[in-house]
Amino acid sequence: MAQTSQFSRRDFLKTSLAAGAIAGAGSLSLNAERQTATDWVTLGRSDVKVTRLAFGTGSMSGQVQRDLGQEQFTRLVRHAYDRGIRFFETSESYGEMHKMLGIALQGLPRESYRIMSKVTTYHEVDPQQKFDELRTLAKTDYFDIMLLHYQHTPTWPTDTRKWQDAILEAESRKVIVSHGASVHGLPALRLVPGNEWLKVAMIRVNHNGTRMDAEVPDAPMLGNVSEVVTHVHQARKEGMGVISMKLVGEGVFNHEDRQKAMRFAFKTAGVDCVTVGYKSTAEVDEAIDNLNLALA
Repeated sequence: MAQTSQFSRRDFLKTSLAAGAIAGAGSLSLNAERQTATDWVTLGRSDVKVTRLAFGTGSMSGQVQRDLGQEQFTRLVRHAYDRGIRFFETSESYGEMHKMLGIALQGLPRESYRIMSKVTTYHEVDPQQKFDELRTLAKTDYFDIMLLHYQHTPTWPTDTRKWQDAILEAESRKVIVSHGASVHGLPALRLVPGNEWLKVAMIRVNHNGTRMDAEVPDAPMLGNVSEVVTHVHQARKEGMGVISMKLVGEGVFNHEDRQKAMRFAFKTAGVDCVTVGYKSTAEVDEAIDNLNLALA
C-alpha cells in the first residue's frame, strides 16, 4: 500500500512537472511568434531582409524632410535607427534626400541597415552613371533595392526595358542587390501580377482609398481599394515582396485613421512592409506603436 502511494505521488509529480514544462514552452512559443514593427522580414523572392516599418524620405516629394535641415533630419534618422527601424527609402526625385540620408547614416555599420532608392526612367541618361551618381550622393557602395519610380502607364513594362536591363547589369556589378517598381494608377498596377522581372512592388495601400490607385493616375478621387487589394494578394501569391506607400494618405489622416490604415495594410491587404514619412520623433514612435498594435 505504501509502495502504491509512493508511486502515485512520484507519478503525480512527474505529470505536474511535464504539464508545467509544456505550459512554459507554450508561453515561450507565443512570445517568440509575437510580431513587431521592427522585425526583419524577407521581401518575397528578392531575398532582401528589411524591417517591417521603413523610414520614408518623400513626404510631399521630400519637401517635409528637406525643410527639417540636415541636423534635425539626422537626429530623426538616428532616433528611428535606435528604435529599430533599419530600412530607409529615398528617390532620385526627392531633391537632396540621397545626400541628406547619406550624411544621416554616416558612421553606422552598412550591414546593419537597408537602403532602397527609386530611379526616374523617362530621362535619356546612362543608367549606370545614374546609379553611380546616386550611390555617391548616398555615401553607399550599393543599394539593397532599386525601383523603377512612378510607373503609371499601361505600357510601362516595355517602355522601361532599357532600365530593367541596366538594373540587372548593376546587380552583376554588385552595386544593386535586388529590384522592382513603384506604380501609380490601376492601368499600371494591373500589370504587376504576372510580371516575371519584378521582385518587389511598391503599391499604394490604405483603408479608405485616399491617394490610392484609380483609373486615372493621381486623380483627385478615391482609389479602388478592393481592386488594389486583389492585385496585392496576387503579387504576394506569385512571390513578390510588397511594400505599402501612402499609408497615412500623404499626411491627411488623423490618429484613428492612421491606426486603421496600418491594420488594414497588414491584416487585410497582407503587405510585407510599409514606409511612412516622418517629420518628428513623436511620429516615428507613433508609427511603431500603431504597427505593433496592428500586429497584436
